[in-house]
Amino acid sequence: MILTVIIFLVILSVLVLIHEAGHFFVAKFFGIKVEEFGFGLPPRAFGMKRGETVYSINWLPIGGFVKLYGEDEAGTGAVKVKAQKVKEKDKERAFFSKPVWQRALVVFAGVAMNFLLAVLIISVLFSVVGVQTGGDKVIVTQVISGSPAQKAGLRTGDTIQYINSIKVTDPNQLVAITKEHLGEKLTLKVQTQNNKEETISITPRKEYPPDQGPMGVAISQNIITQKYPWYKAPFIGTYQALQESGLIVQGLGMVVFQIFTKATVPQGVAGPVGIAELTGQFVQLGPSALLSFVSLLSLNLAILNILPIPALDGGRLFFIIIEGVTRRKVNQKVESYTHAIGMAILLLLIVLITLHDIIRLITGQPILPK
Repeated sequence: MILTVIIFLVILSVLVLIHEAGHFFVAKFFGIKVEEFGFGLPPRAFGMKRGETVYSINWLPIGGFVKLYGEDEAGTGAVKVKAQKVKEKDKERAFFSKPVWQRALVVFAGVAMNFLLAVLIISVLFSVVGVQTGGDKVIVTQVISGSPAQKAGLRTGDTIQYINSIKVTDPNQLVAITKEHLGEKLTLKVQTQNNKEETISITPRKEYPPDQGPMGVAISQNIITQKYPWYKAPFIGTYQALQESGLIVQGLGMVVFQIFTKATVPQGVAGPVGIAELTGQFVQLGPSALLSFVSLLSLNLAILNILPIPALDGGRLFFIIIEGVTRRKVNQKVESYTHAIGMAILLLLIVLITLHDIIRLITGQPILPK
């Protein structure tokens, strides 16, 4: 339990620091003054100033922040914003004074860093460990007693290489050819588990039980570990990350729909407590599984933040885009109240999901459906 908590906090720290580092370095690149780089949320536990920036550790380890000079003037989500006294010499270094496209990139940078971290992890796994994928062999996994396959001599573990001199590389291909020749004698070339090649004659039946098929066998594709060269892995990793991102968006949509229409948390949804529990399970599965889990968490963080949800990066980016399109700044009070309401809703959802996690733990229910 202690090890799980430590690993969970390390993972959370890495994801948050990577995210905030995106904001920090892009802001620095555009010459924006960074007043504070904080891990966790206030109140502050410890802080030290290096140059013009305070680096702080805060008591609530559930996030992080980068405080930019002059950010309030652009709208930061505070309900009541007091006018800052911006020195004329520092005005050009204030966040609000920068062009729309620069502010948009600063806000987007955190999301980009989480996505890139996921791509990096996936790419390393694909290159070093490899990924399990379907091969080009069709394996017999079950032979039904009394079926044509048993009578012909097929055995569990045999590899079907050819059917009527046609090379077989996919289970669907074998099924399609078989159904084209029902009642006709077929010639199969198979390789046994002892690496012996045999030729078998079999006549697939026209009438058969619905759970058996014409031959009376169960087949599957072999599984191989595919490794990609280091120069190909980033492209494959990016494609994989984009695919997973699409699934995450669909899942989030279903979760929000069920929460607001049925007032229940769907099975498989986890808050901080549930994620910590899942971390322990992935630790037991080994380093590769844990890294895959971290990449998935990083993608979830990226997707959640890029959505136009008030109080998150996507919400702030939404208002910046509106300013860019209309050429007018959004009313500061409207933006501030919008972010405040969004934050209240998010906190309510976190409480609801956390309570769901606690109840599930007490009742012994699994996080993921079986």
